[in-house]
Amino acid sequence: MKRSRLLLLSLISSLLVILVSLFQWDLVDMITEFLMLPVWLCVYAFFIIITVWTLIHLLQNRKWQPFVIQLITVALWFFFPFNQVNLDLNFKIHQDKREEVTAKIENGVIKPNVSDSPSLIQLPKEYTQLSKGGGDILVETKGKTKSILFFTYRGMLDNFSGFVYDPNDHKPSKGDFDGDFKQIEKVHKNWYYVSSY
Repeated sequence: MKRSRLLLLSLISSLLVILVSLFQWDLVDMITEFLMLPVWLCVYAFFIIITVWTLIHLLQNRKWQPFVIQLITVALWFFFPFNQVNLDLNFKIHQDKREEVTAKIENGVIKPNVSDSPSLIQLPKEYTQLSKGGGDILVETKGKTKSILFFTYRGMLDNFSGFVYDPNDHKPSKGDFDGDFKQIEKVHKNWYYVSSY
């Protein structure tokens, strides 16, 4: 009975670590970074406690399954690109709707609508899920060209990341959108992933 309970706790703790690692930025968007801190602490503390317990169980009873599950989870946590998988899914799931929005902006159907910021657009309700942090997007105008930033993470000040659409497929400049881009990566024709921190 004790062994099956430990195996179950090992599976639960490992599943929690994997789910939090995969969806941490979605959770941050829902509950903020400040409330996410206790979630991270609880999940990882629970995982560490169960890992120690499985190690003791291994040494005392030579039952290796729970400890191996913990080791596999640690290896996944260190080597599996959870953030990249989340970003790839986000881009593929929302690409068509984002392109619909960019076309509406280019045609003047959707315009900047936040009074104190001429480059900020609060998306209509049916599109708010396309940009994290409340459904806002930023428009950077260069001559007649408009680049559009959809947030994947919206921190404070210049701490943000997201997908930039450029109709001419020009790579964003380091200081666009008042950011200081540390990462600019092409993800598709006319689309770039950017990260500023």
